[in-house]
Amino acid sequence: MDNPQHRHIRSFVLRQGHFSDAQTRAMEAGMPRWGIEYKAERLDLDAAFGRSAPKVLEIGFGMGGATSEIAAARPDTDFLGIEVHGPGVGNLFKLIEEKRLENIRVIRHDAVEVVEHMLAPNSLDGFHLYFPDPWPKKRHHKRRLVQPAFLAHIVSRLKPGAYVHMATDWEDYAVQMLEVLSANPDLRNTAETYAERPSWRPLTKFEQRGLNLGHGVWDLLFIKK
Repeated sequence: MDNPQHRHIRSFVLRQGHFSDAQTRAMEAGMPRWGIEYKAERLDLDAAFGRSAPKVLEIGFGMGGATSEIAAARPDTDFLGIEVHGPGVGNLFKLIEEKRLENIRVIRHDAVEVVEHMLAPNSLDGFHLYFPDPWPKKRHHKRRLVQPAFLAHIVSRLKPGAYVHMATDWEDYAVQMLEVLSANPDLRNTAETYAERPSWRPLTKFEQRGLNLGHGVWDLLFIKK
């Protein structure tokens, strides 16, 4: 049995999902080109991307639509995406090929371990977390990714002046995010509470549908002091 002291909040719940033929082909072709294998050792980000440029980490990119749009709009920035959902990884590889993007790399592994073991302190210029699993039942709130210990790990990997951008469509989770971010002494809020959606975060179809139904979406944008 695992030692309880060694357990940590995982960044995902593994749902195998169904691979389309296109996603399967994209996964097979994409991993050697844009994938990075997990290793419990420091990753040289400049070597991984083949250049020196600002580096932004995204955890849980889903099917990769927003990630590919952001990367296409910001070609001078490199984006490292972490996702365990196989069809989502395959779909992002397909989008990378279609859009001819050179500034995305993907690690298919638990993000908590990647951040701890592969990313060096003060190595990132930004962090994105968009619509993470809200674990809506109160007894499951402890499974939410945005907790003080995990955020502290993320902040330690950010350079001074780097940003943290989160978004959720669950108000209860937005409140928790705001509390956790505001309590971190190394961060300052760019807004009084919640921020306007930055121009770089595209509006997803799912999000637009929710807004049309009157559902809220909350963005949070903090800067490392």
